[in-house]
Amino acid sequence: MKSILSLILIIVIAALCVGCGSAQSAATAAPEPSPEAAPAAEVPGAEQTQDSKAESKESEMMHMKIGETDVEVIWEDNESVAALKELARDGLHIQMSMYGGFEQVGPIGRSLPREDRQTTTQAGDIVLYSGNQLVVFYGSNSWAYTRLGRIADKSASELGELLGSGDVSIALTLD
Repeated sequence: MKSILSLILIIVIAALCVGCGSAQSAATAAPEPSPEAAPAAEVPGAEQTQDSKAESKESEMMHMKIGETDVEVIWEDNESVAALKELARDGLHIQMSMYGGFEQVGPIGRSLPREDRQTTTQAGDIVLYSGNQLVVFYGSNSWAYTRLGRIADKSASELGELLGSGDVSIALTLD
């Protein structure tokens, strides 16, 4: 009986030693990199990832021209502006109409995502009205709009001269 117990004990100890050795080898061995885990730059011929494509689209600058005058706009970072950029990719021209003595309004040609909030606008504000109208203010108004941006390089009086003397056209482009 003693020899059977000794034999079983030796087998158990041997099994434990073999198991420990395997675990130690697995823990110290460097894992094989999988092709899915490798960064795109390390995989020859890999295409740009969706995230980097989205970042490059977002980093493209959208420019606005009112009539023949380029204006500097600080655009909001929202879904509406992203959708407007997509429309501006091929050049977007909007025929604006004076309204109320404080704004120019024009149809975009399609509905954009919107996050309307009660807003009091100032000269230079650019907003989305009803999801499909671009509005550029040269005065002030209070209504529910989605903010798109703000003209940064013109004073209120310059905007009044630029926008307050009749209908204008606006061009939006990307570079």
